[in-house]
Amino acid sequence: MAYFITGGTGFIGRFFIDKLKEREGDIYVLTREGSAHKFEALQERFGPGSDRLIPITGDLEQPRLGLSSEVIADLRGTIEHFCHFAAVYDIGASAASQITANIDGTRHAIELADALEVGNFHHVSSIAAGGMYQGTFREDMFEEAEHLDHPYFSTKHDSEGIVRSECKVPWRIYRPAMVVGHSQTGEIDKIDGVYYFFKTLQKLRKALPPWVPLVGIEGGKFNVVPVDYVVDAMDHLVHLEGREGDCFHLSNPEHHSMGKLMNVFAEAGHTPRFSMRLDTRIFGFVPRFVRETLAGLPPVKRIIKTLLGDMGLPESVTMFMNYPTRYDNRETERALKGSGIKVPKLHDYAPVIWDYWERNLDPELFIDRSLEGNVGGKIVLITGASSGIGKSSALRLAEAGAHVLLVARSTDKLQETAQEIAELGGMSTCYTADVSDLEDCDRLVSQVLADHGFIDILMNNAGRSIRRSLELSFDRFHDFERTMQINYFGAVRLIMGFAPSMLKRQQGQIINMSSISALTPSPRFSAYVASKSALDAWTRAAAVEFSDRNVRFTTINMPLVRTPMIAATSVYDSMPVLSPEEAADMVVDAVINKPKRIATPMGVYLQVMTALAPRVSEVVMNIVFRMFNDSAAARGDRSPEKVEVSNEQVALASLMKGVHF
Repeated sequence: MAYFITGGTGFIGRFFIDKLKEREGDIYVLTREGSAHKFEALQERFGPGSDRLIPITGDLEQPRLGLSSEVIADLRGTIEHFCHFAAVYDIGASAASQITANIDGTRHAIELADALEVGNFHHVSSIAAGGMYQGTFREDMFEEAEHLDHPYFSTKHDSEGIVRSECKVPWRIYRPAMVVGHSQTGEIDKIDGVYYFFKTLQKLRKALPPWVPLVGIEGGKFNVVPVDYVVDAMDHLVHLEGREGDCFHLSNPEHHSMGKLMNVFAEAGHTPRFSMRLDTRIFGFVPRFVRETLAGLPPVKRIIKTLLGDMGLPESVTMFMNYPTRYDNRETERALKGSGIKVPKLHDYAPVIWDYWERNLDPELFIDRSLEGNVGGKIVLITGASSGIGKSSALRLAEAGAHVLLVARSTDKLQETAQEIAELGGMSTCYTADVSDLEDCDRLVSQVLADHGFIDILMNNAGRSIRRSLELSFDRFHDFERTMQINYFGAVRLIMGFAPSMLKRQQGQIINMSSISALTPSPRFSAYVASKSALDAWTRAAAVEFSDRNVRFTTINMPLVRTPMIAATSVYDSMPVLSPEEAADMVVDAVINKPKRIATPMGVYLQVMTALAPRVSEVVMNIVFRMFNDSAAARGDRSPEKVEVSNEQVALASLMKGVHF
């Protein structure tokens, strides 16, 4: 007895070949030219007796799968079971690829099976062959299939039709349900079907504690089976006598609604569950043409696409929101009676499925999280690069392979930074410019674009901070003007200068250095907070306009950092603040992950407290304000200042690390 297997290196195919270890006979495996490595992996997986595996070079797209007349003559009459697994099992695949693989491939496989005069032709179809049938679809049903609009459904149905009408040798058809990983090991090789929901559940776990009840959608019916049940059942059914012309549903007698299915895996992944699930039929009062018209509007389609993308779901998943079909598998159960083969309970093996996905297939595992992978070979412009946060960030990025354009007013200090970068083996270019001077900003933009053509990342780091209470500022309106000039107007001028080239290339990132003080009432820093808040608001507007052009904005609400900017305030000498190197870690996070905003836990807490209890926040910050004094410089006293910090002040500063006092 010999076997001929198409799709033997695929997911279900290779598990089926594992089952054939217990059988006798050679196993001929169709292998595409150039895919020898996949066959070698299959041999290694097979282990002892792998010499029974024999590669046959061919291609689904070719008549008779591309086998020569000589090969066909050699194999004619020797194959008892021709098992056709090769197909597209991805609902997101293009219609053309599905027609080629599912329809043309099946026809070519049948041609070869007839030419080889095989004993039996076994066609692996799918429950999708029934389309979106309203009701229960039985194993003896075929022509009754309905709503075959999607190419996945139509090609599965049509390929079955080819077997039924064109296959001259005895045939059997198998319709697996939604196949997940092995119930004992969780093994699977790609994300598909129910796995699309896992990322959403994982995000919920990160955002909310498991006990938080959620509202979800009940959705349509899902039928899920593990791959080991599919191949165990197939191995038994393939070798049964007298079942020619039969169709078997390798499905689960128990169907799960989408909401119930989500909760099964929510429990497996320790994520919040959907305690209340809405039946989408409650929206039935809206006329169908109205629903279809709204869904077809470009803005609505884009919003839906964005929401699905954020949840890691393909657009095709929406068709399962109201999947109506149940699958009867009584004929299969009768054929398996006495074999001990049955579908395990999903609830029992769901933790194994989740664990394998999270350890091996989670898309985040394949994202390059290294700084080198995100900035290597890129051009990064950093203002205020001669000291503090700018210098530390420049050193980190240059060491990781970025070409850093250093911008500051002081040529000497820029050269020092450039020298340190050179010693690290990095690349940098110095540009002297005053970002508070708008004409100088324009000159800088023109020179950089003339030298490099574009930049990949703009980091607006240069800034000015003034710590002075309002009572000492009534006659110092220029404080507000000069902070606004550099912190807001200068930054916006540079963005406006470099944005056209970013938009043209449809790529780029702008990192704006904001402050923790922009998240909460910050006494003594009214001029500074106003300028940073203005930049934050401008950035939110710009991000919306550039959202579809792949130009990303990241705002860093930086806590207090020990830089020359705070040197004039002696009280900070005794306070716990971030080092420039710690601040550079936040910049690295911005470059790698490109979030909308980066803030410390304290910053987030203060922002939430201000939003929920603004009066309480105001009183608390007023108490803080009264605990500290203005510096001598703020009072206009130029004599050296000796500051003695109380234990209460140190304790408060430690509790609210990084907050401006």
